Amino acid sequence: MDRYIAMELLPPFLFGVGAFSSVGVAIGTVFDLVRRVVESGLPLEIALQVFLLQFPAFVVLAFPMSTLLAVLMTYSRFSSDSELIALRGCGISVYRIALPAIVLSLVVTGITFLFNEQIVPASNYQATLTLNQALKRETPTFQEENIIYPEYQEVKQADGDSRRILSRLFYADRFDGQTMSGLTIIDRSKEGLNQIVMADSAAWNPQQNVWDFFNGTIYLVSADSSYRNIVRFEHQQLQLPRAPLDVASRGRDYDEMNIAEARDRLEKIRYSGDEQKIRKLRVRIQEKISFPFVCVVFGLVGAALGTKPQRRAGKATSFGVSVVIIFTYYLFGFICSALGVAGILTPVTSAWLPNVFGLTAGGLLLVRAAR
Repeated sequence: MDRYIAMELLPPFLFGVGAFSSVGVAIGTVFDLVRRVVESGLPLEIALQVFLLQFPAFVVLAFPMSTLLAVLMTYSRFSSDSELIALRGCGISVYRIALPAIVLSLVVTGITFLFNEQIVPASNYQATLTLNQALKRETPTFQEENIIYPEYQEVKQADGDSRRILSRLFYADRFDGQTMSGLTIIDRSKEGLNQIVMADSAAWNPQQNVWDFFNGTIYLVSADSSYRNIVRFEHQQLQLPRAPLDVASRGRDYDEMNIAEARDRLEKIRYSGDEQKIRKLRVRIQEKISFPFVCVVFGLVGAALGTKPQRRAGKATSFGVSVVIIFTYYLFGFICSALGVAGILTPVTSAWLPNVFGLTAGGLLLVRAAR
């Protein structure tokens, strides 16, 4: 029975992967590439290369939808052909009949996670680089002017409470990709002593993990706001965080990073003070973890709906029901994601709430179908 159900599930699953990924890549990539070929003179071979590099991202999006389509289509046919009645007449429960669909969804979950971590981020990033290089875009891969990086720390008060205060403010007029110019750093990280560093230029020294400042002045200010000392220098190395360089440099987009890279980015911007950017990155990290489990949700919902007694249901009906479920689920997921970025929901709640609702609904439907 398991082998028979598995062989029946495989063809519609492969059909769904091909259909959904083709529709997605046509809407999300092909139209844009055709416009660039016509309007911007993008070479056809480069357009084909970018198309192939972006295709894995749409295949990943198609995996959960294909799981739902395959399970719903297969079990609906079993029900309309009275095969489920025959199996239940042999003493096989609905839960046991639905087990192959759950196993399939778990396997697809693992494949989706593998694609999302190892293939999709690298291919998306390579597609972006290839397209930018082919179009010879003049837009720099870094922020050119007015680089600001605030750093905060928690300070305990006399009453035992802690308060978040500004400990260091880093500002640069310009950045050419290697060197920053027109720098002003206000450093309040040392208790009882503040310093103001002003320099013509500075560059990060990766060998020693320090900043090399050139042609500047260090003003040492005591706690009572009086000048303690003034130091002029031509070259001075200071132990400051590398984070301002990471803020100024162009980082990968969210869909161009795997979980480890996203967490590393989060660690770098954790003290930047940009709460919205931090929340958004935390939400995206949780979504990268929760997204593969959509396959389990769709597999359970599809099995629950497909095992309900029904008259003959065609493939078009199953496809239509799948589209409605997919649209409803992703709309709810989009709303939860927006609430998470806005700070109304926690990142974990916003990313996992659709899965929790989906599993609950699928479980209740399956219990009802088993009665």
